Amino acid sequence: MSDLNKVLNTVKSSSPILFGIVMIHFFLAFICIGGLLIDDRMLMGVNVWVKPLKFSISGGIYILTLGYLITLYPFSKRKKNVINNMVSWTLLIEIGIIFYQAARGVKSHYNQSSLFDGLLFAAMGILIAINVLIMVLFIIETIRLQLGATKSVQVAILIGWVVVLFGSWVGGQMIGQMSHNVGVVDGGPGLPLVNWSTIAGDLRIAHFFGLHGIQIIPLFALWLSRKWNTVHRNQIVAVIIFGLFYAGWIGFTFYQAKQGIPLIKM
Repeated sequence: MSDLNKVLNTVKSSSPILFGIVMIHFFLAFICIGGLLIDDRMLMGVNVWVKPLKFSISGGIYILTLGYLITLYPFSKRKKNVINNMVSWTLLIEIGIIFYQAARGVKSHYNQSSLFDGLLFAAMGILIAINVLIMVLFIIETIRLQLGATKSVQVAILIGWVVVLFGSWVGGQMIGQMSHNVGVVDGGPGLPLVNWSTIAGDLRIAHFFGLHGIQIIPLFALWLSRKWNTVHRNQIVAVIIFGLFYAGWIGFTFYQAKQGIPLIKM
C-alpha cells in the first residue's frame, strides 16, 4: 500500500493534469458500475457498460504507470510535460468516445454503421496510433539512457515497453479484420466480465496481457530486487527469463486465438 501511495503522490506532484485524468478514468469506472446496476441494455451479449468499465480501469492504470515511469527518465521538464499531455489527453478522448457510444447503446469499435460512427472509430485509431509512436520513443530512450532505477528494473521496463508494443500490434490485427474473434462472429458466449470467447479464438487475450506487460514485468523486477539479495547480474538474468516467459505466454495466446481455439472452452 505504501508503494501505491508513493506512485500516486509522485505522479500527482510531477504532473497534476495527468493525475487528474487518471482520476477521471476511475470516476468513469465508478459510473459504469452504477450503469451495470440500473441499465439492462445488452450489446453483443453483454451489458453496454461492460466495455467502458474495462477500458476506464485499464486506461487509468496505463496512464498512471506512464506518469510514474517517466519520472525515472532524465528528460527535461518540458519533454515530460509534452509526453504526459499527449498520452493523457488522447486516452481521455478515447475513453470519452467509448463511454459516449456505450451510452447510445452502440459499438465503439469496428462500427461502420453510419458516417458518424465510422468517423468516431477512425478518430480512435488515430489517437491510439499517437500512443504507439510514444511507446516506440520509450523503447529507444530506455535503450539509450540511464534511468533512475536499478539495472534490472530498467531491463524490465525495456521488456515491458516491447511487450506493450506487441500488444498494440495485436490490436492492429483486430482492426484489420474488424473483429476480435477468430472463427465466429463477435458477441458469442464468453468468460465473465472480460467476455473472452469460450467457443472460438479471441485476440483480446494477447492484447490484454501485452498492454499490461509494462506493469507486470517491472513489478516482478522490483519484487525480485527486494526479495533476492544477490548481484545485479543474477537479477538481470532472472528478469530477462521472466520477461521471455511472459512474452512467450502472449505469443501462445495469440497463436491459439489465430487458430480459432478459445483460451478456456466452456
